[in-house]
Amino acid sequence: MPANNQQELHMNQQGFPTYFDVDHALIEHLNGECHDWAGMDGDALQRALRVQGDQWYALVADRCPHLFAAAPVFITNAQLQQMNAVIAAVERVVALPGWHEGASTTKGVFYGYDFHLNEQGAHLIEINTNAGGAFLNALLIDSQREAVLYGAAAAEENLEQQFLAMFRDEYRLARGDEALKSVAIVDEQPESQYLYPEFLLAQRMFERAGIAAHIADPSALQVRGDGLYFGEQKIDLVYNRLTDFSLQQHPVLRQAYLDGCVVMTPNPAHYERYADKRNLARLSDADTLNRLGASDTDVAVLLAGVPRTIAVEPALEDMLWAERKQWFFKPNTGFGSKGAYRGEKLTKRVFGEIMQSDYVAQRMAPPGERKVCQPDVEPQLLKYDVRCYTYDGQVQLIAARLYQGQTTNFRTPGGGFAPVRVVE
Repeated sequence: MPANNQQELHMNQQGFPTYFDVDHALIEHLNGECHDWAGMDGDALQRALRVQGDQWYALVADRCPHLFAAAPVFITNAQLQQMNAVIAAVERVVALPGWHEGASTTKGVFYGYDFHLNEQGAHLIEINTNAGGAFLNALLIDSQREAVLYGAAAAEENLEQQFLAMFRDEYRLARGDEALKSVAIVDEQPESQYLYPEFLLAQRMFERAGIAAHIADPSALQVRGDGLYFGEQKIDLVYNRLTDFSLQQHPVLRQAYLDGCVVMTPNPAHYERYADKRNLARLSDADTLNRLGASDTDVAVLLAGVPRTIAVEPALEDMLWAERKQWFFKPNTGFGSKGAYRGEKLTKRVFGEIMQSDYVAQRMAPPGERKVCQPDVEPQLLKYDVRCYTYDGQVQLIAARLYQGQTTNFRTPGGGFAPVRVVE
């Protein structure tokens, strides 16, 4: 089933360029099929999960029954190229002198560029600087490398070595030639977190490389005269999985970061530079981009690839309420789907609360859909988004998330993380 992999540039109603993928009909067909060549090797995935050990497997089965989807997602090479172009344009704009006052010697691990794909192209709906799921998706992708599936896996080879090199590079940027010897994977009550199985995968990766790795609540960390400690172990690097992006709720960890007595990645400077939702408003505004000195090409790519986003303010209340079905509302410093609302679902009361809070409104960009077929269950259409995991602007792997409802939730039978197959 050949594909032309062509992409045409058109102008939208606002006079900005938008991409139309001439192979979109093919992708709709592939994502609407349940044949063997359009499915996933579930047995291979189960073997890969069981290799991690009985306790780990039982933990995933009990806590995360809908962690992995029942089908891959297909995208075209043109969609892949557009996502890469948007990511590259964001990286160049963020590097401009007027973008952000703060600085960080490190680059930040596991950025997640989240896209909705539809017939108008790829739409960047969010940037995350502590994106979860990379280790789990690496396991998933590796389990499918020998499967007979249509399209090519959207991931680098040997992801574990890629991940290790990334953490070592972060430490090198901050500490020079000093060897990375110890890591703390930090989150609040980590053993209760939904993605705790991923923390265990990360810990094992570090340990296989001879690096001491601990999974820790921030309350278990202490600053002493010569650095940050977990018990008697001095910590060289904190792999930060907290959703308190400014670390205001964790003063010990924040002080350790500000004093430079530990290398932290990602850190508050990374978040402010990339992931604060107000940055989406700047990335989707032509006047702002031009004032910053962005190139004409980057302006065109971003206006085509980032849905128009505006800061919510009282002066816009009447317009936003009248047009609410066209907007998606997100808290400036939110994460996941917490506090996010589709405009068409809003009550007047909740809308009033949004208008008094720190929110952005983003133009709706519908997600793609994937048919999922499971034994003894009626086929169902699930929504999907696509996440590009990056380091230093380079894409390491691409994964999809299948779901029902307003946002991704890992509660949908047949849904969860899905491998992405690029049709060439």
